[in-house]
Amino acid sequence: SLLVADGIMNINVKHNVTIRGKAYKHQIDVYWEYELAGIRHKVAIECKNYNRPVSKSAVTSFYGVLTDIGNINGVIVTKKGFQEGAKIYAEHYGINLKELREPTDDDWKGRVKTIHTIINMVSVNVKGIRIVVDEEWVKENITVPVNQGFKYTASGKSDEMWVKDNVGNLVKNFFQLQEELPVYDGAVAQNLIYVYKFENGFFDFNDLGTIKILGIQFEYDISVATQQLIMDGSEIAKAILKDVITGDLKFFNKDGSIM
Repeated sequence: SLLVADGIMNINVKHNVTIRGKAYKHQIDVYWEYELAGIRHKVAIECKNYNRPVSKSAVTSFYGVLTDIGNINGVIVTKKGFQEGAKIYAEHYGINLKELREPTDDDWKGRVKTIHTIINMVSVNVKGIRIVVDEEWVKENITVPVNQGFKYTASGKSDEMWVKDNVGNLVKNFFQLQEELPVYDGAVAQNLIYVYKFENGFFDFNDLGTIKILGIQFEYDISVATQQLIMDGSEIAKAILKDVITGDLKFFNKDGSIM
């Protein structure tokens, strides 16, 4: 995960390997190497699963291993920290000291641990739709049988009922118009009226065919449901890796990725 976070990909990380030094063979807990800009980088990690701070003698012993191997970077990882003498020795000889453990409350100081999110879910309930017909256009263009009067009906799914222009191009369907109804900052409201106006709108009715319309009126209510979400970092973070020398922290998710 550390290698990936630093953009170093496809590195073969080996565990419990034996490396030949100048004088001896050495068992290394974790080892990897890679080449960058023509330079070979080798890293050896010593793991100390102690219930007490790692002593200076453990660090000096590991330094002897690194010296015998040569041209290699050393890291000691533990969960309970290091004695002061171990820190001083490691910093002097360039050995990296890391703590790998579960996070504590102190680790979260200066960081966002808990995020409270309030979500307002606004719902629009359409109670009625009225198509405003251009009656003057109808009188001039539609012949209505005597004694029948002017009646018109429309039916269909909201995403199939389209307002068109005068040459038949699709402009908006009823579903789209409903989705665009104003919700006025998400406040609860009832019996709202909103009219979409069309200068050159036409609609296909069941019984009279295509007729020019002036607008479509929606009557609707607005309801609001509130939900609170709390994200607790302590439930997400599996572990932290702390650089003992610099104090830098890296938080790891439960899937091994860095937060």
